[in-house]
Amino acid sequence: MATRWGICSAGKISHDFSVALRTLTLEDHEIVAVAARELQHAQEFAKKHNIPRAYGSYKELAQDPDIDVVYIGTIHPYHLSTGKLFMNSKKNVLIEKPLAMNSREVQELITAAQDNSVFLMEAIWTRFFPVSLEVRRLLGQGEVGDVQMVRADLGAPLTHIPRLAERELGGGALLDLGIYCLQFIFMVFNGERPESIQATGHCIDTGVDGTAVLVLKFSGNRLAICTCSITMMLTCDAVITGTKGTIKVPHHMWCPTTLEVNGKETEFPLPEAGMPLNFTNSTGLRYEAEEVRHCLLKGLKESPGLPWAHSSLLAEVIDEARRQLGVTYDQDNIQ
Repeated sequence: MATRWGICSAGKISHDFSVALRTLTLEDHEIVAVAARELQHAQEFAKKHNIPRAYGSYKELAQDPDIDVVYIGTIHPYHLSTGKLFMNSKKNVLIEKPLAMNSREVQELITAAQDNSVFLMEAIWTRFFPVSLEVRRLLGQGEVGDVQMVRADLGAPLTHIPRLAERELGGGALLDLGIYCLQFIFMVFNGERPESIQATGHCIDTGVDGTAVLVLKFSGNRLAICTCSITMMLTCDAVITGTKGTIKVPHHMWCPTTLEVNGKETEFPLPEAGMPLNFTNSTGLRYEAEEVRHCLLKGLKESPGLPWAHSSLLAEVIDEARRQLGVTYDQDNIQ
Protein backbone atom coordinates (compact mmCIF):
# COMPACT_ATOMS: atom_id res chain seq x y z
CA MET A 1 0.00 0.00 0.00
CA ALA A 2 1.50 3.31 -1.09
CA THR A 3 1.95 6.25 1.26
CA ARG A 4 -0.40 8.90 -0.12
CA TRP A 5 1.12 12.38 -0.11
CA GLY A 6 -0.46 15.82 -0.23
CA ILE A 7 1.79 18.72 -1.22
CA CYS A 8 1.20 22.06 0.53
CA SER A 9 2.58 25.00 -1.52
CA ALA A 10 3.50 24.88 -5.19
CA GLY A 11 6.90 26.54 -4.88
CA LYS A 12 10.45 25.53 -5.77
CA ILE A 13 11.14 23.14 -2.91
CA SER A 14 7.78 21.41 -3.38
CA HIS A 15 8.73 20.88 -7.03
CA ASP A 16 12.02 19.27 -6.04
CA PHE A 17 10.36 17.14 -3.36
CA SER A 18 7.82 15.89 -5.91
CA VAL A 19 10.61 15.05 -8.38
CA ALA A 20 12.46 13.19 -5.61
CA LEU A 21 9.34 11.17 -4.75
CA ARG A 22 9.23 10.00 -8.38
CA THR A 23 12.64 8.35 -7.92
CA LEU A 24 10.93 5.94 -5.48
CA THR A 25 8.53 3.19 -6.50
CA LEU A 26 4.87 4.01 -7.12
CA GLU A 27 3.98 1.06 -4.91
CA ASP A 28 5.50 2.96 -1.96
CA HIS A 29 4.81 6.65 -2.67
CA GLU A 30 1.95 8.36 -4.46
CA ILE A 31 1.21 12.09 -4.74
CA VAL A 32 -2.56 12.46 -4.49
CA ALA A 33 -3.08 16.23 -4.34
CA VAL A 34 -1.38 19.63 -4.29
CA ALA A 35 -2.62 22.88 -2.78
CA ALA A 36 -1.54 26.48 -3.35
CA ARG A 37 -3.02 29.80 -2.29
CA GLU A 38 -4.00 30.36 -5.92
CA LEU A 39 -5.79 27.57 -7.75
CA GLN A 40 -4.00 28.31 -11.03
CA HIS A 41 -0.61 27.69 -9.42
CA ALA A 42 -1.83 24.40 -7.98
CA GLN A 43 -3.27 23.34 -11.35
CA GLU A 44 -0.03 24.14 -13.18
CA PHE A 45 1.96 22.22 -10.57
CA ALA A 46 -0.44 19.26 -10.77
CA LYS A 47 -0.18 19.16 -14.56
CA LYS A 48 3.63 19.29 -14.47
CA HIS A 49 3.86 16.49 -11.87
CA ASN A 50 0.88 14.43 -13.02
CA ILE A 51 -0.99 14.87 -9.72
CA PRO A 52 -4.72 14.05 -9.88
CA ARG A 53 -6.10 16.81 -7.61
CA ALA A 54 -5.35 20.52 -7.30
CA TYR A 55 -6.75 22.83 -4.61
CA GLY A 56 -6.78 26.61 -4.37
CA SER A 57 -6.62 26.58 -0.57
CA TYR A 58 -4.74 24.66 2.10
CA LYS A 59 -8.01 24.03 3.94
CA GLU A 60 -9.34 21.94 1.03
CA LEU A 61 -6.20 19.81 1.14
CA ALA A 62 -6.62 19.38 4.89
CA GLN A 63 -10.15 18.06 4.29
CA ASP A 64 -9.12 15.53 1.62
CA PRO A 65 -9.80 12.08 3.16
CA ASP A 66 -7.39 10.22 0.84
CA ILE A 67 -4.13 11.66 2.17
CA ASP A 68 -1.82 9.96 4.67
CA VAL A 69 0.74 12.72 5.09
CA VAL A 70 1.22 16.32 3.98
CA TYR A 71 4.55 17.80 2.91
CA ILE A 72 4.60 21.49 3.90
CA GLY A 73 6.89 23.53 1.67
CA THR A 74 5.73 27.04 2.61
CA ILE A 75 8.19 29.73 3.73
CA HIS A 76 9.25 29.77 7.38
CA PRO A 77 6.68 32.18 8.90
CA TYR A 78 3.80 29.98 7.69
CA HIS A 79 5.03 26.67 9.12
CA LEU A 80 3.15 27.09 12.41
CA SER A 81 -0.25 27.99 10.94
CA THR A 82 -0.16 25.43 8.13
CA GLY A 83 1.24 22.73 10.39
CA LYS A 84 -1.55 23.24 12.92
CA LEU A 85 -4.18 23.39 10.17
CA PHE A 86 -3.24 19.93 8.90
CA MET A 87 -2.58 18.31 12.28
CA ASN A 88 -5.88 19.61 13.64
CA SER A 89 -7.44 17.87 10.63
CA LYS A 90 -5.73 14.64 11.79
CA LYS A 91 -3.13 14.70 9.04
CA ASN A 92 0.45 13.53 9.52
CA VAL A 93 2.95 16.20 8.47
CA LEU A 94 6.50 16.64 7.20
CA ILE A 95 7.31 20.34 7.66
CA GLU A 96 10.22 22.01 5.89
CA LYS A 97 13.06 23.22 8.06
CA PRO A 98 13.20 25.22 10.20
CA LEU A 99 10.22 23.58 11.87
CA ALA A 100 9.08 27.03 13.00
CA MET A 101 10.34 30.56 13.66
CA ASN A 102 11.35 30.00 17.29
CA SER A 103 11.23 27.46 20.11
CA ARG A 104 7.80 28.59 21.32
CA GLU A 105 6.31 27.85 17.91
CA VAL A 106 8.14 24.51 17.73
CA GLN A 107 6.59 23.51 21.05
CA GLU A 108 3.15 24.56 19.74
CA LEU A 109 3.58 22.22 16.78
CA ILE A 110 4.74 19.34 18.99
CA THR A 111 1.75 19.90 21.29
CA ALA A 112 -0.59 19.87 18.27
CA ALA A 113 0.93 16.56 17.13
CA GLN A 114 0.46 15.09 20.60
CA ASP A 115 -3.10 16.39 20.97
CA ASN A 116 -4.12 14.98 17.58
CA SER A 117 -2.03 11.80 17.81
CA VAL A 118 -0.39 12.40 14.44
CA PHE A 119 3.13 12.08 13.05
CA LEU A 120 5.28 15.22 12.89
CA MET A 121 8.81 15.56 11.54
CA GLU A 122 11.02 18.50 10.62
CA ALA A 123 12.24 18.06 7.05
CA ILE A 124 15.97 18.19 7.72
CA TRP A 125 16.69 16.02 4.69
CA THR A 126 20.43 15.87 5.42
CA ARG A 127 19.84 13.67 8.44
CA PHE A 128 18.65 10.76 6.27
CA PHE A 129 21.24 10.81 3.49
CA PRO A 130 23.35 7.63 3.24
CA VAL A 131 26.39 9.75 4.17
CA SER A 132 24.71 10.78 7.43
CA LEU A 133 23.71 7.21 8.23
CA GLU A 134 27.30 6.12 7.63
CA VAL A 135 28.62 8.88 9.91
CA ARG A 136 26.34 7.67 12.70
CA ARG A 137 27.42 4.07 12.12
CA LEU A 138 31.12 4.98 12.20
CA LEU A 139 30.73 7.02 15.38
CA GLY A 140 28.75 4.20 16.98
CA GLN A 141 31.55 1.74 16.40
CA GLY A 142 34.22 4.18 17.59
CA GLU A 143 35.95 4.57 14.21
CA VAL A 144 37.67 7.84 15.22
CA GLY A 145 37.74 7.27 18.98
CA ASP A 146 36.24 9.84 21.33
CA VAL A 147 34.94 12.94 19.54
CA GLN A 148 36.72 16.09 20.67
CA MET A 149 35.68 18.71 18.12
CA VAL A 150 33.06 19.19 15.41
CA ARG A 151 33.20 21.99 12.84
CA ALA A 152 30.52 22.73 10.25
CA ASP A 153 30.43 25.60 7.73
CA LEU A 154 27.76 26.62 5.24
CA GLY A 155 27.52 29.88 3.35
CA ALA A 156 26.95 31.54 -0.01
CA PRO A 157 26.10 35.08 -1.22
CA LEU A 158 22.31 34.86 -1.11
CA THR A 159 21.10 38.28 0.01
CA HIS A 160 19.48 38.88 -3.41
CA ILE A 161 16.84 36.25 -2.54
CA PRO A 162 14.01 37.93 -0.60
CA ARG A 163 13.03 34.95 1.57
CA LEU A 164 16.65 34.71 2.78
CA ALA A 165 17.18 38.43 3.36
CA GLU A 166 13.84 39.85 4.46
CA ARG A 167 12.95 39.83 8.14
CA GLU A 168 9.20 39.47 7.47
CA LEU A 169 9.87 36.35 5.37
CA GLY A 170 11.94 34.66 8.08
CA GLY A 171 15.30 35.48 6.49
CA GLY A 172 18.73 35.17 8.04
CA ALA A 173 21.71 32.84 7.94
CA LEU A 174 20.92 30.89 11.10
CA LEU A 175 17.35 29.85 10.29
CA ASP A 176 18.09 28.84 6.73
CA LEU A 177 21.72 27.63 6.70
CA GLY A 178 22.98 27.49 10.28
CA ILE A 179 20.34 24.90 11.09
CA TYR A 180 22.20 22.45 8.82
CA CYS A 181 25.47 22.98 10.69
CA LEU A 182 23.78 22.71 14.08
CA GLN A 183 21.82 19.59 13.21
CA PHE A 184 25.10 17.96 12.13
CA ILE A 185 26.66 18.88 15.47
CA PHE A 186 23.69 17.54 17.44
CA MET A 187 23.66 14.37 15.35
CA VAL A 188 27.29 13.76 16.32
CA PHE A 189 26.63 14.54 20.00
CA ASN A 190 23.35 12.54 20.10
CA GLY A 191 21.12 15.50 20.88
CA GLU A 192 23.11 16.53 23.94
CA ARG A 193 22.45 20.06 25.18
CA PRO A 194 25.58 22.26 25.12
CA GLU A 195 26.86 23.67 28.40
CA SER A 196 27.46 27.07 26.80
CA ILE A 197 26.69 28.93 23.57
CA GLN A 198 28.72 31.88 22.34
CA ALA A 199 27.56 33.65 19.20
CA THR A 200 29.01 36.51 17.23
CA GLY A 201 28.50 37.85 13.73
CA HIS A 202 26.85 40.72 11.91
CA CYS A 203 23.44 41.72 10.62
CA ILE A 204 22.57 43.06 7.18
CA ASP A 205 20.49 46.20 6.71
CA THR A 206 17.20 44.29 6.85
CA GLY A 207 17.93 43.35 10.46
CA VAL A 208 18.59 39.63 9.94
CA ASP A 209 21.89 37.88 10.55
CA GLY A 210 24.16 37.96 7.52
CA THR A 211 26.91 35.87 9.07
CA ALA A 212 26.98 34.03 12.39
CA VAL A 213 29.69 32.08 14.17
CA LEU A 214 28.68 29.88 17.11
CA VAL A 215 30.98 28.13 19.55
CA LEU A 216 29.26 25.40 21.55
CA LYS A 217 30.90 23.77 24.53
CA PHE A 218 29.71 20.32 25.56
CA SER A 219 30.49 18.21 28.62
CA GLY A 220 34.02 16.85 28.87
CA ASN A 221 35.51 19.92 27.14
CA ARG A 222 34.19 18.85 23.74
CA LEU A 223 33.68 21.75 21.35
CA ALA A 224 31.74 22.54 18.21
CA ILE A 225 31.99 25.49 15.82
CA CYS A 226 29.18 26.44 13.45
CA THR A 227 29.74 29.13 10.80
CA CYS A 228 26.93 30.21 8.48
CA SER A 229 26.52 33.10 6.09
CA ILE A 230 24.19 34.51 3.44
CA THR A 231 26.78 37.16 2.51
CA MET A 232 29.84 35.08 1.51
CA MET A 233 30.89 31.75 0.09
CA LEU A 234 32.19 29.36 2.76
CA THR A 235 33.75 25.90 2.43
CA CYS A 236 30.40 24.17 3.06
CA ASP A 237 32.11 21.20 4.71
CA ALA A 238 31.98 19.46 8.09
CA VAL A 239 34.74 17.79 10.10
CA ILE A 240 34.59 15.52 13.14
CA THR A 241 37.88 15.24 15.03
CA GLY A 242 38.33 12.31 17.37
CA THR A 243 41.14 10.83 19.43
CA LYS A 244 41.82 8.27 16.67
CA GLY A 245 41.22 10.25 13.48
CA THR A 246 38.81 12.38 11.49
CA ILE A 247 35.58 12.07 9.55
CA LYS A 248 35.04 14.73 6.90
CA VAL A 249 32.14 15.69 4.70
CA PRO A 250 34.34 17.52 2.17
CA HIS A 251 31.65 19.54 0.37
CA HIS A 252 27.88 20.05 0.10
CA MET A 253 27.54 19.21 3.79
CA TRP A 254 23.78 19.93 3.64
CA CYS A 255 23.20 17.36 0.86
CA PRO A 256 26.33 15.17 0.99
CA THR A 257 27.36 12.49 -1.48
CA THR A 258 31.02 12.14 -0.41
CA LEU A 259 32.55 11.00 2.87
CA GLU A 260 36.21 11.01 3.86
CA VAL A 261 37.29 8.82 6.78
CA ASN A 262 40.92 9.16 7.86
CA GLY A 263 41.81 10.29 4.34
CA LYS A 264 39.89 7.57 2.50
CA GLU A 265 37.07 8.91 0.31
CA THR A 266 33.83 7.10 -0.51
CA GLU A 267 31.09 8.25 -2.91
CA PHE A 268 27.36 7.80 -2.28
CA PRO A 269 25.75 8.76 -5.63
CA LEU A 270 22.17 10.01 -5.91
CA PRO A 271 19.59 8.81 -8.43
CA GLU A 272 19.04 10.87 -11.55
CA ALA A 273 16.21 13.40 -11.59
CA GLY A 274 13.31 12.95 -14.00
CA MET A 275 13.08 16.69 -14.68
CA PRO A 276 15.15 19.81 -13.91
CA LEU A 277 15.62 20.70 -10.23
CA ASN A 278 15.80 24.06 -8.46
CA PHE A 279 18.37 23.09 -5.84
CA THR A 280 21.55 21.02 -5.55
CA ASN A 281 21.20 17.23 -5.11
CA SER A 282 17.45 17.49 -4.57
CA THR A 283 16.74 13.87 -5.47
CA GLY A 284 18.17 13.28 -1.99
CA LEU A 285 14.84 14.52 -0.62
CA ARG A 286 13.72 10.93 -1.27
CA TYR A 287 15.49 9.77 1.91
CA GLU A 288 13.38 11.85 4.28
CA ALA A 289 10.25 10.68 2.43
CA GLU A 290 11.32 7.07 2.96
CA GLU A 291 11.89 7.79 6.65
CA VAL A 292 8.35 9.17 6.93
CA ARG A 293 6.92 6.07 5.24
CA HIS A 294 8.84 3.72 7.53
CA CYS A 295 7.68 5.64 10.62
CA LEU A 296 4.04 5.62 9.48
CA LEU A 297 4.14 1.88 8.76
CA LYS A 298 5.42 1.33 12.31
CA GLY A 299 2.75 3.59 13.80
CA LEU A 300 5.34 6.06 15.13
CA LYS A 301 4.51 9.70 15.86
CA GLU A 302 8.10 10.97 15.64
CA SER A 303 11.22 9.83 13.84
CA PRO A 304 13.93 8.07 15.85
CA GLY A 305 16.44 9.63 13.41
CA LEU A 306 15.18 13.16 14.07
CA PRO A 307 13.08 13.16 17.25
CA TRP A 308 11.09 16.16 18.48
CA ALA A 309 13.73 16.72 21.18
CA HIS A 310 16.32 17.46 18.47
CA SER A 311 14.02 19.95 16.74
CA SER A 312 13.32 21.64 20.08
CA LEU A 313 17.03 21.85 20.89
CA LEU A 314 17.82 23.31 17.45
CA ALA A 315 15.20 26.02 17.92
CA GLU A 316 16.36 26.83 21.46
CA VAL A 317 20.01 27.17 20.40
CA ILE A 318 19.11 29.34 17.41
CA ASP A 319 16.91 31.49 19.68
CA GLU A 320 19.84 32.02 22.06
CA ALA A 321 22.25 32.78 19.20
CA ARG A 322 19.78 35.29 17.74
CA ARG A 323 19.43 36.90 21.18
CA GLN A 324 23.19 37.38 21.36
CA LEU A 325 23.28 38.75 17.80
CA GLY A 326 20.28 41.03 18.31
CA VAL A 327 18.07 39.40 15.68
CA THR A 328 14.33 39.39 16.39
CA TYR A 329 11.22 38.45 14.43
CA ASP A 330 7.62 39.56 14.97
CA GLN A 331 6.87 35.99 16.10
CA ASP A 332 9.19 36.48 19.11
CA ASN A 333 6.90 39.16 20.57
CA ILE A 334 3.73 37.08 20.83
CA GLN A 335 2.96 36.21 24.43
